[in-house]
This record gives sequence, C-alpha cells and structure tokens, in this order.
Amino acid sequence: MHALPSAFATLALVALGSASPLPQARPAGTTRTDLQRHDLGVPGREVLQARVDFAPGATFPRHRHPGEEIIYVLEGSLEYEIAGKSVALKAGEVLFVPAGTIHAARNLGSVKAAELATYVLEKGKPLTTIVE
Repeated sequence: MHALPSAFATLALVALGSASPLPQARPAGTTRTDLQRHDLGVPGREVLQARVDFAPGATFPRHRHPGEEIIYVLEGSLEYEIAGKSVALKAGEVLFVPAGTIHAARNLGSVKAAELATYVLEKGKPLTTIVE
C-alpha cells in the first residue's frame, strides 16, 4: 500500500532533478573564477565579472554568450577569433564582443595568460553556449 506513493515520490524527485541543466565541461587548460555577480537597474539583466586563466597553448572553443562581453587581458597574450577575424591582444589591451557573437580564444604564449571578462547578461540564461 505504501509502495505506490513512494514510487510516485521517487519519480517526482527524478523528474525534478533531470529538469535542471547539466553544467558544461570547462575546456582543458582553462579555469574561470567568478569574482562578482549583480543585478542591474535594467529588468532581466545582470552583470558577471570573472577571471579566466589559460594554460600555455590552451584554447577555449567557438562559443557565444546571451549578452555583451568586455575582455581585458591581465597577463600574457591571447588570440581571439571573432566574427571570422583574428585579433591578438597582450596584457593591458581590451576587446568588446557583441551579444550572441561567435568567438574563440587561445593562449599564444609559452606561459600562462589571463583575462578579466565582464558580461552583461540576460538573467536565467546559460553563460556560455559552445558552438560546433
């Protein structure tokens, strides 16, 4: 008699658990450290600031974000492919990536590189979507 309600409870928990998206795997040789996240004065928008570290030769594959990204290279040198063009940046240089624009990044050097990425995002959407 108790087995039927228990089975429904188990199915409900499994369904709830499978409704949440699984985190995407971080590309090898890259590490993102979220520094701060805040709601903006614009409804449905938030800002996220993160440090992204790249091991020598590491590549972050083609991807896009549901909002704008402002990149500031902290150390090393990074090459970005954005809208089919290649842009090489060194420490102290910046790049603006419009919302939804497909782009990729790779560490050109033999030492670690890092960027400060600031995202202005639509709330509730995944930060990064990898593009094949």
